[in-house]
Amino acid sequence: MESVAPAQAGRAPLPAPRRMPERHSVRDQVLAELRDALLAGELPPGSVHSGPALAARYGVSATPVREAMQLLAKEGAVEVLPNRGFRVVCYGERELAQIAEVRMLVEVPVVIGLARSLPTSRWEELRPAAEAGVAAAAAGSRAGYAEADRAFHRALLGLGGNPHVVAVADDLHRRAQWPTAGPVQAPRPSLSAHAAHHAVLLAALGGGGGAEPLLRAHLASCP
Repeated sequence: MESVAPAQAGRAPLPAPRRMPERHSVRDQVLAELRDALLAGELPPGSVHSGPALAARYGVSATPVREAMQLLAKEGAVEVLPNRGFRVVCYGERELAQIAEVRMLVEVPVVIGLARSLPTSRWEELRPAAEAGVAAAAAGSRAGYAEADRAFHRALLGLGGNPHVVAVADDLHRRAQWPTAGPVQAPRPSLSAHAAHHAVLLAALGGGGGAEPLLRAHLASCP
């Protein structure tokens, strides 16, 4: 009796696999542009923007703009206005204090716990991330520094080995970076001053002492 290959008998050969297009590449580009515009104050707090108008601004269709704005809504940057578009969220002093309070609840116990157990060499591993923040601040780009600042804190918390803590803290951190709707009682520090604080914090965590009050002050003073 003639033997037959069990899986391929009578079947045409499969075509060579093709590289599928990246579905979200345009959306992600628009998302990055919108984040930069928000941080630069080009889309000020309280302003309302429609999907078609933003699509025309960036030379794309309305679909990736709407998808990007939905993601920004999840990040706390905008709120959806049915049949109108999106309004940039107005953060004030109360909201910033609430975000800082939750960040302290999440980050301080983790980092101070690590300070009691990690050798100084582990903190020195974060020195390049701190220096990248200083360079970004010197360049004067608020969007560039915002990413460098979050990268430093992700690396800091990442030493604990819990990616869920890193994700929660990063979401809160991003919300704290959006521009405020008006002046606050305690002025936000300059980018350079905030960036320099990272090195001071690393020194304290490495054995210099006083790490907890430094970390609390740092989390309460997002630029």
